[in-house]
Amino acid sequence: MADADATTHPDPLARARFHMRLGFAALTVFASVGLVLEGMHGFKVAYYLDATNETRRLMWRLGHAHGVLLALVNVAFGVTLHVLARDGRALRLGSRALLAASLLLPVGFLAAGFGVYGGDPGWFIALVPLGGGVLVLGLAAIAWGLRGEA
Repeated sequence: MADADATTHPDPLARARFHMRLGFAALTVFASVGLVLEGMHGFKVAYYLDATNETRRLMWRLGHAHGVLLALVNVAFGVTLHVLARDGRALRLGSRALLAASLLLPVGFLAAGFGVYGGDPGWFIALVPLGGGVLVLGLAAIAWGLRGEA
């Protein structure tokens, strides 16, 4: 039974490497987004700094911050899987949910900043609560999957 389970599910170390690669790639992307935002601030780009663009600025900063944070969470999850070399249904669910949240949250914030209407963020903001819910589900699944042996 254990052999059949091992052949139908990916190696936990492969999942660990995937999350570490994803985390460092996302960290590169969102650190670059932060540099672009700092550059727009430094060069006083009106599209970013005008008082009427406060919502845009907030959405983009939140997208950058959530992207960096979730990138670090992916790296931490990958290291955890690598060190513990564990796998299971809950950890696989947590992995998928963390991947989805890592896309939904920052993309929701960043894209909502492009479609600001009268001080309100664009409709992409609807991705944010969905991403937040998926993140909480994933973190709970990961915590559940790591219970037991110390």
